[in-house]
Amino acid sequence: MNIHEYQAKEILNNYKVKIQNGYVATSATEAHELAKKLSEERKTGIFVLKAQIHAGGRGKGTIRETNSNGVVIAKNIGEVEKKAKNILGGTLVTHQTGSEGKTVNKILIAEDVYYPGENEPKEYYLGILLDRTNGMNVIMASTEGGVEIEKVAEETPEKIIKEWVDPKIGLQAYQVRKIAFALGLSGNALKEMIKFIYSLYNAYNSIDASLFEINPVLKTSDDQILAVDAKVNIDDNALFRQKKIEELRDLSEEDPAEIEANKSNLSYVKLDGNVGCMVNGAGLAMATMDIIKLSGGDPANFLDVGGTASAETVETGFRIILRDKNVKAILLNIFGGIVRCDRVANGVVQAYKNIGEIKVPIVVRLQGTNSEEGAKIIKESGLEVFSTNTLQDAADKINKILKN
Repeated sequence: MNIHEYQAKEILNNYKVKIQNGYVATSATEAHELAKKLSEERKTGIFVLKAQIHAGGRGKGTIRETNSNGVVIAKNIGEVEKKAKNILGGTLVTHQTGSEGKTVNKILIAEDVYYPGENEPKEYYLGILLDRTNGMNVIMASTEGGVEIEKVAEETPEKIIKEWVDPKIGLQAYQVRKIAFALGLSGNALKEMIKFIYSLYNAYNSIDASLFEINPVLKTSDDQILAVDAKVNIDDNALFRQKKIEELRDLSEEDPAEIEANKSNLSYVKLDGNVGCMVNGAGLAMATMDIIKLSGGDPANFLDVGGTASAETVETGFRIILRDKNVKAILLNIFGGIVRCDRVANGVVQAYKNIGEIKVPIVVRLQGTNSEEGAKIIKESGLEVFSTNTLQDAADKINKILKN
């Protein structure tokens, strides 16, 4: 589950991670009033206005309707309302949103932390994520803050510092010092960075996060260490014990099809292809997507109806897949272990009857419990559904459909 920057910063603040302070507004008038409040509290006369969407690249992105960037500077309180109007309600297009962009419903009014002082401000990168290969959390750091970490990895990989944390013993003091020293810090900035990393790792573990990305982490002109931005992803499988975190979910930022799938306990991820994919089991889903690629198509989605698929879940699966107008065909690949193939076949027929006209052809491959009965139901239905016995047969049929 993704959350907004302002929500991520609230969480970090609760775990004593120092942040760039600010308030979130939903209107330009409210933004103006909150800027006044922030000015009184933080003694700041310059404000940073940040569009709140679930996507990166906001500072380089553009509001389609006004040509404003998603992150702008207001040099005084008088500029806040006007600049907020240019962002709120607009469609922000970034390299992560694609050309369709995302509507901006909230804006963060943040204090200026790049104030002049004895030293020059310096930006760093800090991230924590699970390294599944090693079965450990890994802390990643770099002196190249403010730059996309993928670009740093590609162009200057030697500037990425990695420290793996053994879950049996936890984060050790020497590891934190090693990271802080590797960033070239000294004096008070070194001490503050050590505190920052400790607190950040504690927050990451405590909320069952799958990713923390703080970019940039700022060393201010007076050697304070602050999170200027924050990207936080939560492990969906842990939400049952993170009820307060789950309440932060913003459904307006999520794909309606994924929301519907979640309500029906289906695993669904939209992709960019032209062949809908419905299976029972994640491993089978991966194999099915491979066969779709080999057939000359591209998977339009990952949809796992689970091991206890029923006629109702199959119908729901079809409804979700058919939301995508790019889908030219659907491949239903079911292995009948726990689930019975005849039940799935009845689901296909039921879906046709309840949904109405389905304009794309459906290829069904049923293997396992009652597969022969299932194939018979499909064959006798009179519908535009093609039954196959093997994955190769399914691939050949998909290939033929896509060529026509």
